[in-house]
Amino acid sequence: MITRMKKLTLLIYHKEYEAFLTQMQQLGVLHVQAAQDGSPSSPGLEEKLALTKHVHELAVRAENLSATSGEMPGQLPDAEETVARLDHADEKRHALEQELQRMRKDEAALRPWGDFDPAQVKGLQDIGYAMNFFACPVRLYDTAWEEDYCATIIHQEEGKTYFVTITPAGTEVSVNAEWIKLPATSLGEVRRHIADKEKEMAALDDSLRRTAAADAASLHGYEARLRTSVAFDRVVLDTAHAADNRLMVLQGWIPEDREAEVTRFLASQDVYYEIRAARKDEDAPIKLKNNAFVRMYEVLTKMYGMPDYGEFDPTPMIAPFFTLFFAFCLGDSGYGLILIALGLLLKRKLSKSMAGMMNLVITLGCATTIFGAILGTFFGISLFDSALPDSVKRFMIAGKVEGTNYDKQMLLAIIVGIVHISVAMTVKAIVTTVRYGFKESLSAWGWMLLVVGFVATGSLAFLNVIPSGLSEWLFIGIGSVAGIGIYLLNNLHRNVLANIGAGLWDTYNMASGLMGDVLSYLRLYALGLAGGLLGGVFNQLAFMVQDAAGGVAGILCCGLILVLGHSLNIAMSCLSAFVHPLRLTFVEYFKNSGYDGQGKAYRPFSVYENNNN
Repeated sequence: MITRMKKLTLLIYHKEYEAFLTQMQQLGVLHVQAAQDGSPSSPGLEEKLALTKHVHELAVRAENLSATSGEMPGQLPDAEETVARLDHADEKRHALEQELQRMRKDEAALRPWGDFDPAQVKGLQDIGYAMNFFACPVRLYDTAWEEDYCATIIHQEEGKTYFVTITPAGTEVSVNAEWIKLPATSLGEVRRHIADKEKEMAALDDSLRRTAAADAASLHGYEARLRTSVAFDRVVLDTAHAADNRLMVLQGWIPEDREAEVTRFLASQDVYYEIRAARKDEDAPIKLKNNAFVRMYEVLTKMYGMPDYGEFDPTPMIAPFFTLFFAFCLGDSGYGLILIALGLLLKRKLSKSMAGMMNLVITLGCATTIFGAILGTFFGISLFDSALPDSVKRFMIAGKVEGTNYDKQMLLAIIVGIVHISVAMTVKAIVTTVRYGFKESLSAWGWMLLVVGFVATGSLAFLNVIPSGLSEWLFIGIGSVAGIGIYLLNNLHRNVLANIGAGLWDTYNMASGLMGDVLSYLRLYALGLAGGLLGGVFNQLAFMVQDAAGGVAGILCCGLILVLGHSLNIAMSCLSAFVHPLRLTFVEYFKNSGYDGQGKAYRPFSVYENNNN
């Protein structure tokens, strides 16, 4: 559900404004309403934002290094000194990398020629001879050069010949080859320099690793202080002025359940304030408030967009249906047990924020285990075809509908889709009524009555709950009442002919859209079937290999294929089981429920906490 909001307007004397803002930020309740479009900025704020980003990057790097770092010291280092030290280390590392890059190029150039002393080459020059270095393709090397220029082959590799010539100084060497200028150092000396630089870099990395845990904690705290300061500066820059800049006007929103706390605080301050309830048409921020089960699925709502203040929170509807869709797509009780075990294991090792996500993984695993058993699949094994008692199989949804060629699971997917869309249309009618009034929602009620009424009546007639004669009259009555809302009263501000035209257009869109929407839910059946079949294929392959190999080797190969095959199948099936239910929610459900998701999240003006301690 959406927490009710209150609009707060404040007038503060300019000399007392920053002191008051400091206390308001510490209270951490007010969602500040911008007094101007766009984000306020100034040179000082831009510099602080750049520093905040830089500190965050350093903190993340230090945190990644801290996985292999030493102990946390009792007293954390000064954050600004840490930034300066890490920046200096970055500069030093960059310089070392450039030197290493240059030396490795020299090593690559010298390697074909071996480890010779450049001083000997210079000695030849002193006695009137010149040594030149060449390289050419093997096929282009001419043995006549050996007689003309005393050419000597030094090395051959990768289709190239490396050779030198020794000629009297001043002799022009005319060969069809590339002349090479070598560094004025030996290969051994270059390699020693490379080893020294690599040791220096390793020592630098080791030094950073030893202090990484303390650096990360210090930098995260510094980042939190910077973000707090940035938030403060933005509010100051964005505050409206009145009475020749003597009064500061601050407006924002507070949750209704925090009103008493805010009122007590403001009563102790020398400020003027007004508090009133937010109206449905106002752009109030959204704070979701749900129970523990529904709260796990708020991340899905936020992925699409927060509801408007006048809308309903879709999360309570997303939670049960997404759980059902995921379990249907994965459709294997054995895979559900793996998810439960994985969630319990990672929950202990991950951070507090990520551990909350593991609760969702465990929940989806439990749903998959139960629903997979109902569908009759366990690690690709068909439980319906196993030796289980008929009393157990009676609860499974597997095989064909008696007397037809229709698969029960396929029909179940279609039924689930019809129910989901019916719920969406009901929600749309209710939300439209709450937001705009009953008169403005007659078209939505008409379509809801037509679709949901026909589905309910058809279902009752199919189950022989009501006689066929009564169902025919119900269809006529529901269609007539719904038609009034759809074709005649869809917009009370237009004439009847315009309403009829609009109703016909809506009929075309609804008829073509609903069929496609319902058929989209067949993906639940298809994905569950594909995952089960692939799991069965891995089982068959594993035991075929075991029979063929025999003995211990056969058992090992069988186990390896089972582990790798099912691991791959779980990974692919989980990805599909997340993406496709998300699509059914974001497209089919949100479209038919009229959900916009254009709201803005409630973000109170508060002190940023260091959550990485």
